[in-house]
Amino acid sequence: MIVSLVLLLVVLVVLDIRFGSVRITLVDMVRHLAGSDTLSEQQLIILKKFRLPRLAAALLVGAALPVCGLQMQTLFRNPLAGPYVLGISSGASFGAAIVVLGAGATGLVATWSLAVAAWLGAGMVMILLLFVSFRIKDVMTILILGIMFSSGLTAIISIMQYFSQATALKSFVIWSMGSLGNVTGSQLLIMACAILPLLAGTLGYAKVLNGLMLGEEYAVTMGIRIQRMRIIIFATTSILAGTITAFCGPIGFIGIAVPHIARFLFGKSDHRILLPATILTGMVVLVLSDIVSQLPGTERVLPINAVTSLIGIPVVIWLVIMNRKAQSI
Repeated sequence: MIVSLVLLLVVLVVLDIRFGSVRITLVDMVRHLAGSDTLSEQQLIILKKFRLPRLAAALLVGAALPVCGLQMQTLFRNPLAGPYVLGISSGASFGAAIVVLGAGATGLVATWSLAVAAWLGAGMVMILLLFVSFRIKDVMTILILGIMFSSGLTAIISIMQYFSQATALKSFVIWSMGSLGNVTGSQLLIMACAILPLLAGTLGYAKVLNGLMLGEEYAVTMGIRIQRMRIIIFATTSILAGTITAFCGPIGFIGIAVPHIARFLFGKSDHRILLPATILTGMVVLVLSDIVSQLPGTERVLPINAVTSLIGIPVVIWLVIMNRKAQSI
């Protein structure tokens, strides 16, 4: 299965680079990589400034968001947990809204300020969830409170939009639709520096996640420090989700859906296998979503959030139906 997914990812990567208003054939790309000057100046600019950064952003987002969802589902032992449902993405959106709607009108928006604001917003929600999880053991209650946090922040963002200037409002609305094509080179560098080390670190504590999946009581007998791991998982999820939301907008349902798709494809619950499988599956799904969003054959581009929602929502509905069937047996 891993080999099949890798081959599928390679095919999708080639297609993602090829599709667009300016045609760049596979033969031209191979010749260019071989050192032959077959691409025009316009094709080179489009390839290096737009398509390759967009592809890199899709791979990073596809790898990071599903890992956030998988960690949350394992920690809360709830299949519907994820950065979008638990309000982490809304927290990041709130931080970004303060920068875009507040400072955007006076031209104070900078790459680092947007990232830091999104990190702080996501961290704020995660601290609230962490505090709640120490006092409330029922995971469904924590999930409902996360949804309430998300709704409250969304309401505050709506008020900010109502009082913001037209230019800043337009920028924020476009940002909120999600886009992989607006990521600049400097932003991509920040994303890579924030995401790649954390993904590597997450792969390092796969055995700990296996223990948490069996319950906190069992995890304690394995010598796992529950509070320490909660803080690590919450901090990791906040930085990953905050970074992605800052530069690509809120991308929904991928964090929930992809881990379940990986479980279905590989038939494994061992995180030593499930973590890399989730990362690979997420990259495939995001690159495919990016291709669909380009609407091949047209010059229009769909918001990436709309495409990922259309992919993720059926998976979530299927989960709810399957859980209700299991409870009725």
